[in-house]
Amino acid sequence: MSIEQLWKDFYTPLRGFVAKRVKDPEDVEDIIQQVFLKIAAGISGLQQTQLIRSWIYQITRNCIIDYYRKRRPTEELPAEILDSNRSQGTNQSAELAACIKPMVLQLPDKYRQAVDLAELQGLTQRKVGQRLGLSVSGAKSRVQRGRQKLKEMLLDCCTIETDRYGNIIDFQNAKGSDSDCTSRQGDCGCG
Repeated sequence: MSIEQLWKDFYTPLRGFVAKRVKDPEDVEDIIQQVFLKIAAGISGLQQTQLIRSWIYQITRNCIIDYYRKRRPTEELPAEILDSNRSQGTNQSAELAACIKPMVLQLPDKYRQAVDLAELQGLTQRKVGQRLGLSVSGAKSRVQRGRQKLKEMLLDCCTIETDRYGNIIDFQNAKGSDSDCTSRQGDCGCG
């Protein structure tokens, strides 16, 4: 993707993103310029181009933080800046969680029942075994296999990006995923 195309696609949303966090319009423009300079410098080294959106927003957040640090190096960063980093993963996790339930319904019956009882209803694996007439080890095995099948379904449809702590930063439709993803996920925004 060319830098010109990225400018066309991202300038307006990035400007809004920065303007919510920085009051001075001239500073907003300066930050946007810094962001696009960093994008131009680093785009050739980007390994996973399907994650470009989250990469660009991470650069933008870092430029905003740098802006505040340069202005007042001894002052605390505004809480909204720090919270936007923390809450984005939570929001992304919640949004992705909305995709899971429709996908659970697509699992083969024996796995769907086990995953539903253990994950969605919160039963212990011992109680799952009792409900399904299985031993504890049988219930554990079935739940584990169901989770694995669910993970495979999710990764077939979505590319998921996490931070170094395992929090979900971004997810989007996986390149080349099948058209059945949208029906599996409902309105989650990945399909």
